[in-house]
Parts: sequence; structure tokens; C-alpha cells
Amino acid sequence: MTVRGWAIGATLLGVGAAQAAGSPLERYRWSERVLVVSAPGAGDPNLAAQRAILAEVRPGLKERDLVTLEAVGDAPEARRLRATLRLPPDAFRVVLIGKDGEPKRVEGTPLPAAALFETIDAMPMRRDETRR
Repeated sequence: MTVRGWAIGATLLGVGAAQAAGSPLERYRWSERVLVVSAPGAGDPNLAAQRAILAEVRPGLKERDLVTLEAVGDAPEARRLRATLRLPPDAFRVVLIGKDGEPKRVEGTPLPAAALFETIDAMPMRRDETRR
């Protein structure tokens, strides 16, 4: 494993521990996947693009038990969500959280619906859901 791989693994482990300790994401664990969209402000063009992408695929989001949370601006809720995921306040990020409460994918640009669904559909829990 590379140094970068170790750093990512350590970060993900840290996020898991943070989520277990009263995280704003804890209420979704084992019932829903969460897509966190973080942006420095409401006028961020990446935020607008991500919202447009998600608006076009609402049935697919529902089918995959996916809820979207936004951390936009400097409101206390946005700061708390960013702190939980260790996201920078001055940059756009999209984080996919699995039903197990762990981050599965982090992007610095809007995540296309096809890539989002491909990631979710490859998850063991999702494959089990589609078999039932």
C-alpha cells in the first residue's frame, strides 16, 4: 500500500470513529445511504451543477435509499457536518456514505449520476437488496 493509501485509510477510519460519536449522519446508519454535498457558498457553480444532476435522477436516488445532505456556507449545521467528514470549508466536495456509515467515495467535482449509481450498485448491501 502506498503512503497515500495509508493516509486515505487512516482518514476513513477517523471518519468512522467520528460518526459513531454523535454524528449528524448517525441517524441514517443501516437504513439509508447519504450523499453529502459541501460547498463554500450558495453561489458555488459546482453546487448548482450537482443539484441539477440529482434533480434529473430522483427516482434512482429513492430506489437506492439515498438521501442528500448539504453543508453550504458557514451555518453551524454545515460546519458540524464538514467537521464530521473532515471536509475543507473553502472547497466543493461530494461524499457518498454507505448504509454502514462509512465513506465510499469522495469527489472534488460534481459526481455524475452514472458514476454515483455505479458505485452504489457495486456495494454488497445494494447487490443483496436487488436480489430480494
